[in-house]
Formats: sequence, structure tokens, C-alpha cells
Amino acid sequence: MQVSSLNEVKIYSLSAGRSLPEWLSDRKKRALQKKDVDIRRRIELIQDFEMPTVSTKIKVSRDGQYIMAVGTYKPRIRCFDTYQLSQKFERCLDSEVVTFEILSDDYSKIVFLQCGRFVEFHSQHGHYYKTRIPKFGRDFSYHYPSCDLYFVGASSEVYRLNLEQGRFLNSLQTDASESNACDINPVHFLFAMGTAEGKVECWDPRTRNRVGLLDCALNSVTADTEIEGLPAVSALKFDGALNMAVGTSTGQVLLYDLRSSNPLIVKDHHYGLPIKSIQFQHQLDLIISADSRIIKMWNKDTGKIFTSMEPEYSINDVCLYPNSGMLMTANEAPKMNIYYIPVLGPAPKWCSFLDNLTEELEENPESTVYDDYKFVTRQDLENLGLAHLIGSSLLRAYMHGFFMDIRLYHKAKMMANPFAYEEYRREKIRQKIEETRAQRVQLKKLPKVNKELALKLIEEEGEEQQVTRKRKQKNLPSLLKDDRFKVMFENPDFQVDEQSEEFRLLNPLVSKISEKRKRKLKLLEELEEQEEEEEPEGKASDAESSESSDDEKGWVEEVRKQRKLLRQEEKVKRQERFKEDQQTSLKPQFFEIKEGEEFRSFKDSAKKQKLMKKTLGDRLKLEEKLGTLNVSDTTVGSKQATFKLKKSEQQKKQQEAEKQHRQERKTLRRSASHLRSKRGRGRLFH
Repeated sequence: MQVSSLNEVKIYSLSAGRSLPEWLSDRKKRALQKKDVDIRRRIELIQDFEMPTVSTKIKVSRDGQYIMAVGTYKPRIRCFDTYQLSQKFERCLDSEVVTFEILSDDYSKIVFLQCGRFVEFHSQHGHYYKTRIPKFGRDFSYHYPSCDLYFVGASSEVYRLNLEQGRFLNSLQTDASESNACDINPVHFLFAMGTAEGKVECWDPRTRNRVGLLDCALNSVTADTEIEGLPAVSALKFDGALNMAVGTSTGQVLLYDLRSSNPLIVKDHHYGLPIKSIQFQHQLDLIISADSRIIKMWNKDTGKIFTSMEPEYSINDVCLYPNSGMLMTANEAPKMNIYYIPVLGPAPKWCSFLDNLTEELEENPESTVYDDYKFVTRQDLENLGLAHLIGSSLLRAYMHGFFMDIRLYHKAKMMANPFAYEEYRREKIRQKIEETRAQRVQLKKLPKVNKELALKLIEEEGEEQQVTRKRKQKNLPSLLKDDRFKVMFENPDFQVDEQSEEFRLLNPLVSKISEKRKRKLKLLEELEEQEEEEEPEGKASDAESSESSDDEKGWVEEVRKQRKLLRQEEKVKRQERFKEDQQTSLKPQFFEIKEGEEFRSFKDSAKKQKLMKKTLGDRLKLEEKLGTLNVSDTTVGSKQATFKLKKSEQQKKQQEAEKQHRQERKTLRRSASHLRSKRGRGRLFH
């Protein structure tokens, strides 16, 4: 039996532990129980409380003696007798069950709504009658005063089947395209149905008229919720005469007072999954809402979380045993879970020994669920070489990581790092050596780039700290520790050039101060090289105090000196450049011109660059002057621009050659025609 605790509420999982296969004989089961301690210690509250593959719905009869569950595969119903703590009977069905209802106090009258639009009735002996509804059904409710069954589903109509007369009655015509859930109030028998459009329609069965409409989709959207589509109603449950809880397909639960159209409380599961089931616990005024991933218990007055449970497999249905602290779930797994929460109420009469058992466990506390597990992140799994186990049963996803068995974790860690003990031993020795060195002088480690600037900042920080201590002010953040200026002391591109003209003119006294800092830097470097030797005695404190008083007086003189030095340096540089120019001899350079182009001058490229810098309007005006552009107004009122492409030199030559060739041919033709005319005239005279 596993024990977990959340908000100091203990939850006992009675179905935890290994389950034995059905095909094993009794002899083999007894042999396994003798050998395996875990099987012998497990609590099997109800014998074979499971389904072959998946359980979809679970309910308790009104007398509390029978627990009925439906599942697959094959589609079947199993009835368990709590007085005998075993299975009463099992019946197989033709198609899967969508939902079912127990009409009598015991198992003698049951109605099943099946996938293939079938409605099947079972009596005490078994199958009794079978009929069909026009459209696929999703939920139904039984109206006890009139013996009517109300079916909702993939239709705008609500079908009514009267069990006393044995015939269908006139259906209720609604405004919805489809309906997902329905319920009938146990006090005044108001019929409510939840639609795919996120609305709840309330009908009076006596007059068969709609008496109310609630827009749950609009009320479920708050400032904190994030939804992708229109929320549809997926669950519906009445509590007493005035309260009603509505679950949406986007994971919100809304608690309504029927006298108001606004919800009292909107509770979000924060998973975005449709709400599967809603139950009311009256002893502590709790609402138990469940989606496929989590079961949440919260106070219906304040909305404060009481506790929550996350089973290993997806949840299909939740059933609260009446007047007790027992909770049962139908899951996407063969085994149906049973939880016992002592805070909600006592154990049922047929398993009253659970109270004594839990009291003994509280007196002798044992390890909780997660004591034998280690929480690891995805990066830890990659370091251990266990990333391939993600998605397997050896890892349980939780928040931003996974839970894994502590034994597997230790084995993997030993294999991944067999020298971990040696590293631990070296680390301990290093820590002891550092403790012995703690009494030595702590050297200031300066950065590699801008050492003098860093030393200046350290000195200024020391002075500021003394001032703030006297004035009792807060210390300002250091530039050396600020991430915004971190690159200035790491990247050599940010090195301050002290020989530049700007630096020397802006900082005339930097020469004196830099000399002092250079002395300090040399001392620090010597101390870093000789860490094991004694600290050298410092000197410069008195000298600095005496020299600092003369700094203001010599500021003007220092500026003049720096300017004279800069002029002398410029003269020296000019002389050196002149000598270099005399020594160097210029050599001609040759450039290759592309084919089809002629070299005119270097002015053409300059003209092109100037032309490209001009705006489009200036270029159009220039083109219009040259004659390559023609702008004209059209009849519509817009303007039409025609361009003439500029011809290259090669194209111009070709055109000139073609023109000359045409002229030569014309002259030849004229001369030939002139000769022919002369010959013709001569023949006539002869």
C-alpha cells in the first residue's frame, strides 16, 4: 500500500502493487505469494478488481452493496459484491458502452447506452431488451416521477423514452447543434443539458419548455486562462436544489447558483484537458473534479485546493463511495484504482479494517512514495547516458524532469563515473588546503584587459565604502561585477590606448597617477608569482598623500607639457614620412578592361556615383533633358513615362556599319537601274 501526502492530506492507494495474471492457476498464485514479499504484502481489497484491457465507467448501487464497471476488450460489464469482496457476475456486450445507469437500488435494473446507437436494458437474470435511438448518443438521465429516459448526443433533439408505456415520446427541440452531457436535479427534477457551443439549457419536464439558458463558454474565459477554441460543456452535475457545477472541454469548472447567470467560482485545472467527472463531497463542502490527468479536490466556497491526485494512467471516470472517504477510478489500464482518504470520511462498513490499518501506519511512519526515487532532469539523464529511457516505464515524468528508482540511479552513476570517490577525496583535500591559506594575504586578481582602469575602480570603491560607512548609505554596484561592462575587461578591442592624443589631453595628470598604479601592478604581479613567500612591505601610502596636494597646482603646466610633446612627436613623424616617400619609387599599375567596353576616363565612374546618390525625381528630370525619357499625361488623369535604353559603344558601331551598308546597297541599285535604262534607249534608236 502506497502512501502519498499533499497539503498534509494523506492518500492511501489500495490498488498499488503487482497484479497476477488471470491465466495463472491457484497453486502458482500461492507459490508466488510465498516467494515474493511484495505480492504477499499487497492489499487486494476486492478480488480481481480489474478489466482485461481498459475500464471506461464505474458506479456504485444506491444500497452500496454492488460496484459495477464497464470496459473492454471485449465489451463487458462486471459486478462486484462488496459483502463478499469478490466478483458477482460478468456479462459481455455487443458493442462498447458510452455510459450506463443503475435504475434500481441493486443490480436488478440497468440501462446501457452503447456506441452503435443502441440502448440495452438488463434485468437481474441478464439481457432483457434492446432498442435504438435515431442519432448517436453521448449521455442520458432518468426522470423518476415520469419514468422517462432523456438521451442527448449528436443532434439538436433530446429523445425521450418512456419505460412505463414502452414507447418513444415527442422529443425536445433545442437550439444546440450537439449536446455532450445532461443531468436531472434530484430535488425539483429540473433537466439540464450541456451543448457543444458552451451553453447549458434548462428544461421543465412537466411543461416540456425551456426555462433557462446559461452561457458557460463566455463565463469560463478569464484574464488568466488561455484557450485555443470555443469551450464546450463536457460534464454537468447538480448539488441540492440550487447549485450546479459545469465542466468545460478546456479544463475549467464553473459553480453556479441557479438564481444567477454568473458563476460563483471558476476553477481552472491548467492542463487544457476536458473535464471527465464532477462529484460533490458534502461533509467538507468539497468539489471533486477530474480530467484525464489529475483529480482535484477544492472548497466550493473559497476555491482553495484541498488536495490532488495524479494516477499513473489516464482517468476515464471517478466514483466516490457514498458517506465514506473511498474513491474509485476507471483508467486506461486493466487495474481500477481504489484510494482511501481518511480526512474525507470513515472507511465503508465492508472494509472497516482500513481505519485500524491507517492508524497503525500513522503511528509507525514509513517511507513515502518518493523516498525510494530520485528526481533527475533531462540534462542529468544525458550525463548518465540514460536518455534512451525517456518514454519507458523506468522513468516517471514529473514537472520539468523525471522520477527514477534510486538503485538504478546509483548503478548508472557508478558506471558513468567510476572515479567519483577519488574526485571527492581530491576535493576534500583542496578544501582543507584553502582553509589553511585563508589567513594569508588575499591578492586582488586583476583582469587581463585594462588592468590600470580596474585598479583605479578598486581604489575608488574602497574610498566610497569608507564614505558610505560614515554616512550609513547603501553601497552602489561595482562596474567590475556589472555584466553590462564585463566585455570591457575581457575583449582586447576595448583596451585603452594611453599614447593616443585624445587620452593624453583629456587626462593631463594621468602620467603621474599611472606611474603610481604601475608600481602597484608590479607589486601585485610579484605577489602572484610568489604566493608561498611572505608579503612584501608596502610603501606608497605616505608618498601618495604628499603628492596628491600638488596635483591641482601642476594641472595647467602638465597640459602645456603634453601639447609640446605632441607637437614634437608630430614633427618627428612628418620627417620620417618624408624620408620614406623619398626612398620609395612609384611603379605603374595596369588594369584590365572588360570585353566590349572602351576606356574613356575616370570621370565616368565619378559621374555614375553622383547620379546614384540623387533622388528618383532628380534622375527623371535629368533623363528627360537628355531625351531618354518622355513623360506625358493620359486621358484618365495619370502620367505615362516611356524610357529609351542607352546604347553602348559596340551597339552604336554596329548600327553605323548597318547604316553604311544600306547606303552602299542603295547606290549600287541606283547605278544598276541607270545602266539598264541606257541600254534600253540604245536598242530603240537602232
